[in-house]
Amino acid sequence: MKKLHCLFVAILLPGFLYAQAQSSDSLAIKNTHPLKVKELILPAVFITYGALSFGDNPIRDLDLTTKAELQEDHPLFAAHLDNYTQFAPALAVYALNLAGIKGKHSLVDATGIYVMSTAIMGGSVFLLKKESHRLRPDGSGYNSFPSGHTATVFAAAEFLKQEYKDVSPWYGFAGYAVATATGTLRMYNNKHWLSDVVTGAGVGILSTKLAYFLYPHVKKLLIGKQTLSYSMVPVYQDKSFGLSFHGTF
Repeated sequence: MKKLHCLFVAILLPGFLYAQAQSSDSLAIKNTHPLKVKELILPAVFITYGALSFGDNPIRDLDLTTKAELQEDHPLFAAHLDNYTQFAPALAVYALNLAGIKGKHSLVDATGIYVMSTAIMGGSVFLLKKESHRLRPDGSGYNSFPSGHTATVFAAAEFLKQEYKDVSPWYGFAGYAVATATGTLRMYNNKHWLSDVVTGAGVGILSTKLAYFLYPHVKKLLIGKQTLSYSMVPVYQDKSFGLSFHGTF
């Protein structure tokens, strides 16, 4: 019962945050990313699906039969591409910006949103793993629920979609295709149950939607009406390439 309580808190918390932000006049910010209730439905359904998998029911039975079929058909499958594809949609945002294809936000604001999304997602995954204490399908540890890789890649896919949906919807489709493939690989590698992956997707999507809604408020509190000027230049140091960032208020 404690596990289910924790999981349903994860579903209800976004609605509470939304109501609090809507009722507060002190921030006085025109938010260009209002959080609509209908946007919470799909991730809430995904998370609820995972919560219901804790018990003797058809959802848990599907976990077991899916694992059995995958292991029977591909017993020696071991492709660890999912360790890299989980970051692909987010990297695409930066690659597109550097290629001159601008998204909805400046690179600084987009980075702030992504960092916030990652923080919400990472904290949620950590707490759920700790509270659920579910054994992985391969028996390697009691941190199966939810899938962190899947949460990471779906958060990134939603980030890519939000930044470039006004340029072309195909960017979002591509990001979600990579996310779905990553979640599937987690099951093929016998690291997660189906419900772990579904819940990870819900947590990831919801984290990014919350980040887009909350970021303008947090930015207002941190820097007020100041503007941030910045420049980014490529650098080469210690045999590796990177970007040097310089910003001033």
